Amino acid sequence: MAMTADGKTLTHLDETGAASMVDVSDKDATTREATAEGWVRMQPETLDLIVRGEAKKGDVLGTARIAGIMAAKRTHDLIPLCHPLALSRVTVDLEPLAGKAAVRVTATAKVTGRTGVEMEALTAVSVACLTVYDMVKAVDRGIEITGIRLTAKSGGRSGDWRSEPRP
Repeated sequence: MAMTADGKTLTHLDETGAASMVDVSDKDATTREATAEGWVRMQPETLDLIVRGEAKKGDVLGTARIAGIMAAKRTHDLIPLCHPLALSRVTVDLEPLAGKAAVRVTATAKVTGRTGVEMEALTAVSVACLTVYDMVKAVDRGIEITGIRLTAKSGGRSGDWRSEPRP
């Protein structure tokens, strides 16, 4: 495994620096959960269109929720070195915030396994955000997807972690 300048190990690189899938066979199967968030910022009129359910392509929030869940289940097909996981739960929530002219997207993925589900939660958020964009881009080309990040994880060798809240 390769090391960073500060002595941390990069787990997806072997001793020669080549990309490789991490061997998790010696890890214990434990319950692991991860939550991620992201934001879709838009014109207030665009958000109003979404909330009223009047987008020409249909139910924006419902479609984005399903897209996020489906994406989490396919993360290993999208991210080359991710392990395929038998997810036990994936939730995707989309919260329209009129005061911010944005939709806050959160996703939580859960598994009992040998590796974490951070990538599944992040993938769910990313694809849900992209789906919101796709469904209303005809009326607002200036939509911005921002702030996609892990907000919490639990389980595994590294234990629990929470990010600092952002306004």
